[in-house]
Amino acid sequence: MAFSHSGESGPWRVGVLFSRTGCTAVIERTQLYATLLAIEEINSAGGINQRQLVPIIYDPRSDPALFARLAKRLIIEDRVRNIFGCYTSSSRKAVVPVVERLNALLWYPTPYEGFEFSPNVIYTGPAPNQNSVPLCRFLMRDFGRRFFLVGSDYVYPRESNRVMRELVLKNGGTVVGETYLPLGALHREFVPIVRDIKRLGADVIFSTVVGDSTIALYQTYADAGLDPKVTPIASLTTSEAEVRAMGCDVGEGHITAAPYFESLNSPTNASFVEKYRRRFGDDEPPNMCAEAAYFQVLVFARAVEQINSADPDLLRLVVAGIELEAPQGRVAISHEYNHASVWTRIGRLNREGRFEIVEGSAGPVDADPYLIGCGRALT
Repeated sequence: MAFSHSGESGPWRVGVLFSRTGCTAVIERTQLYATLLAIEEINSAGGINQRQLVPIIYDPRSDPALFARLAKRLIIEDRVRNIFGCYTSSSRKAVVPVVERLNALLWYPTPYEGFEFSPNVIYTGPAPNQNSVPLCRFLMRDFGRRFFLVGSDYVYPRESNRVMRELVLKNGGTVVGETYLPLGALHREFVPIVRDIKRLGADVIFSTVVGDSTIALYQTYADAGLDPKVTPIASLTTSEAEVRAMGCDVGEGHITAAPYFESLNSPTNASFVEKYRRRFGDDEPPNMCAEAAYFQVLVFARAVEQINSADPDLLRLVVAGIELEAPQGRVAISHEYNHASVWTRIGRLNREGRFEIVEGSAGPVDADPYLIGCGRALT
């Protein structure tokens, strides 16, 4: 199947696939917002080589099968070659065969479980060495060695828990329990899980629960009277968006590992937060997934500007090595694996619902999605 290179004139057309409805919409809406914010900024500055960037947006409704169908529609019917989208790994894995078969690029701005490489994906969220490894080290040092793993029942939580389990066991810890619930699980379904956590004497709850169920887990924990100073919930995905929905008092004291927090103190982030809130409301704080969705559009624009083409085969040659100042700090796309070099940070929620950064890297950390270089020892 042959495609044009977007023509010699006219707008650059891109696809956008983030859910506005369904069980993961609480976070995917923020990724959509940040994508649109970046596009608006690019267009207000004159576009890319004097051509506007035009998004073609669909709502996949948190349904992996619909993600795949809409990706195919974007490429074949709407004739776009670049898609910004996907939150869950299930949706990404549904879209990857489509973009590989039709030779498009998926720009994926979400923390994920690693152990994947596709030449048709640009991964701008953190891989396990950029979040799981430093989080495990921090938790075992400051809270204890008895971990309880709880997740939503799909590929990302199961694979992320596999990585965390291996890290814990190889460094002298114990996994006292592990359980999964369907996406969209309700408050009552977490009650027996929290009861088991108390009974088993866990030091840490490692949560890979996502979407609306995140709110149910944290509220059930609060109702049970557990103390986050003693047994915190630690996550790779709980962000300002979920905290806003669950309530600041419910989130207080819990921990997340992420490249970005809204509370980061830098001129670049202050400008980003101000623009984001002005555009989408003072009660809409950005988060790690929104920030990655934002900066990946800027990376795309930088690459297209250099070659004056959105053709995936040409973009691959220039995307690797691009560096820019993102809200989290300096980031780059590595020559290996098409992953972003991002910062590692650990934040603890305060009473105001903001993450206080308690630990972090001195600069961006290269992605090691197969955990080859870092090994499994935390010392």
